[in-house]
Amino acid sequence: MTDNPREIKGLEIAARYRITNYNGTWIVPSQSGKGRYKVDPDAGRCTCPDYEFTQSKCKHQFAVEFTIERERTTTTTTDTEGNTTTTTTETVKVTRKTYPQDWPAYNEAQTKEKELFQKLLHELCKGVGIPAQHNGRPRYALEDMIFAMAFKVYSTMSGRRFMTDLREAHAKGYLSELPSYNTMFRYFESDVLTPYLKMLIEESSLPLQAIEDDFAVDSSGLSTGVYQRWSDAKWGNARTENGEKQPNQVSRKDWIKFHICTGVKTNVVTAAEVTDCYAGDSPQFAPLVETTAQNFTLRQVSGDKAYLSNDNLQVVADNHATPYIPFKSNSTAESPNATSLFKRMYHFFMYNQEAFLANYHKRSNVESTVMMIKAKFGDSVRSKTRRAQINEGLCKILAHNLCCLVSAIFELQINPTFWQEVAA
Repeated sequence: MTDNPREIKGLEIAARYRITNYNGTWIVPSQSGKGRYKVDPDAGRCTCPDYEFTQSKCKHQFAVEFTIERERTTTTTTDTEGNTTTTTTETVKVTRKTYPQDWPAYNEAQTKEKELFQKLLHELCKGVGIPAQHNGRPRYALEDMIFAMAFKVYSTMSGRRFMTDLREAHAKGYLSELPSYNTMFRYFESDVLTPYLKMLIEESSLPLQAIEDDFAVDSSGLSTGVYQRWSDAKWGNARTENGEKQPNQVSRKDWIKFHICTGVKTNVVTAAEVTDCYAGDSPQFAPLVETTAQNFTLRQVSGDKAYLSNDNLQVVADNHATPYIPFKSNSTAESPNATSLFKRMYHFFMYNQEAFLANYHKRSNVESTVMMIKAKFGDSVRSKTRRAQINEGLCKILAHNLCCLVSAIFELQINPTFWQEVAA
């Protein structure tokens, strides 16, 4: 496998998208899904901003190279009058880059996931403990309620239809008491459970401590109402007509936002936070990194330009890791506020871009994590109140982590155990 990030992305584009040829010019879709670029392989040109800025081979040019294989055949013919004609024939063969998959391990993990998910969730919830209660009616055990909430989110069913699965879990001994769906809904609205869910997300990542040392940070949104694309809610839907900017038609109040730090090998989430959709990304970077550093040995941390700041670069360096956050077009080492670390990373970014981007490319794995969560557990939340929506979002992340552990059991042969320090 090549270490060139543009070549790697070119492989991804060639494998995922249809690339067409019009009279020698190849039309390559943008990897972000917006727009297309024209590639002239003979002239070595592309219309994308990366090529225009660097004047070097971009990922779209690599995608064309990987998509086609030219086979030129030259034939010479002589007619009856002795005239000789030479013809060159070019055959274009479209190929697709494929990646190996450990199908036996994958199949076994998928067929046993639900069973192992409940077992791992039960073992994880045992560490919650029982808060003291001095008055009032006896409450349900928090470990039972968190088990029910996370299992309900994993099932992707409504609370009422989920009761069949919950009764089966109770029969297997995973619950000491069987709560009703209304009781479960009330616990979703509890402020008390939010820190517990964050704690369980962190604990569920610990079995992969020996595997993960490179991490990436990103955020995304979950719809709370009528379905709309997160890209529209994030970037706006405004257009310019007659020189005037039209108002955005997307309501940002219909979203919550989750921020995660994830390992780039297994996609396990090591720290998480859920905020309102208008909360900035950059302030969440340091808490996520510091929480991850408490449990993992950091080697490098990646993030996109939204996280660029002196403080964010420093928090990664303080935890003995290298920050890979690209610089903006207006960034300069001559800024009076630039720290020495900012200047060093700026020079590394400007004069060693290939090495920088080879490491920064690992950030794409956090986008894969976001897609895994949304594809499996939905890109919206069912809850109506804000606290319940936050807890439901955290349950999605917790369920994702347990699914990562199930895959690791078969693909990496690990045996997850929780609360080792407590047990010792």
